[in-house]
Amino acid sequence: MRLEDITLALFAACNFIRLFAYIPQIHKAATDKNGASAISYTTWGVFLIANMSTSAYALVNRSDWWLAACFACNALCCLAILAVAHWKSLSHARASQPSPKLSDRRRSLLDDVRQFFLVRIGSTSVAVRNGSRR
Repeated sequence: MRLEDITLALFAACNFIRLFAYIPQIHKAATDKNGASAISYTTWGVFLIANMSTSAYALVNRSDWWLAACFACNALCCLAILAVAHWKSLSHARASQPSPKLSDRRRSLLDDVRQFFLVRIGSTSVAVRNGSRR
């Protein structure tokens, strides 16, 4: 067996195994109780871009469809991890905040307006805070 054949076999085997290595990460993100907070969007985003650029390189520079397909599959798995983590993060944020009633939201908005806007009365500026004038 030549050295080229050995390195090709190792590359193919490692990338095949790597496709299955994504499964526990996707599962962990999907079942995390804290909104997949341990998933690094930056890291997985860089992995996604690296796999996409390698796939493009394989197509454009090498005309190697198998290599491109291999890295496209890796890119899809990175995208799946990012999508699941984002979905879990949003659902965790929604679940951790109770949904206020419409009347509470209106009251809260009015309180915010009172706290942050200045009211001009004649030539005197007064801040309205908590319903009292100062």
